[in-house]
Amino acid sequence: MHYISILSTLVTFAFAAAVIGRYRSRRGAHLLLWGIGLLLYGLGTLSEAVMLFTFHPFVLRVWYLSGAMLTAAWLGQGTIHLLVRRRGVAPALTVGLLLVSLLSLGLVMVAPLTSAAAAYDLNQPASAQYQDILVRNGATIALTILLNLYGTVALVGGAIYSAYLFWRKRVLMNRLVGNILIAAGALMPAMGGTFLKAGLADWLYISEFLGAVLMYLGFLQATATRPALESSTQPSPSSG
Repeated sequence: MHYISILSTLVTFAFAAAVIGRYRSRRGAHLLLWGIGLLLYGLGTLSEAVMLFTFHPFVLRVWYLSGAMLTAAWLGQGTIHLLVRRRGVAPALTVGLLLVSLLSLGLVMVAPLTSAAAAYDLNQPASAQYQDILVRNGATIALTILLNLYGTVALVGGAIYSAYLFWRKRVLMNRLVGNILIAAGALMPAMGGTFLKAGLADWLYISEFLGAVLMYLGFLQATATRPALESSTQPSPSSG
């Protein structure tokens, strides 16, 4: 089950390449921000895969920073850029997120490790051991909670809202389905935290894989339409 993180990494980087490729051809800050979020997602699963074979403090820090703190926030920020139309709001929030991300980077990179790092067990997932290894202060824990809450609400809420609009207007049903898949996929990693608390650390790998697959399928479904039908007046987290 541990090796599912390798599959998650492949799927996520393929997803990121598709989104960034779409950004290069169509532009749109939301696509760039989703691309950044997916690269962070991929770094998180990649560092998990690396720690299946060896342990290094830097890799653990990358895993925590990218996977546990920043991924959801940057994905959600892409949705904020797509849906929030009031001038200046989305850019200001992005600047704020960038500053918070830099603060998070500093906090995680200087966080000390306990002696438990020397006894890291390659047969156990990093998610089951990090709390005994990485010393997190109050600010780090608070930022982790706030960033994940902000990102999950923005991404899932935006996808559900967009799906509702397409359902109400009875148009572009592929985007309706796509947004439902995106919302479901975004919830998967959030459920991983529940699995951790229940002592089912291995299930985090499954939730990450399912999350990446569902969001990628949702993106492909939502963008499978003629460019002439795509409009900024149709606020879908997978359009653009």
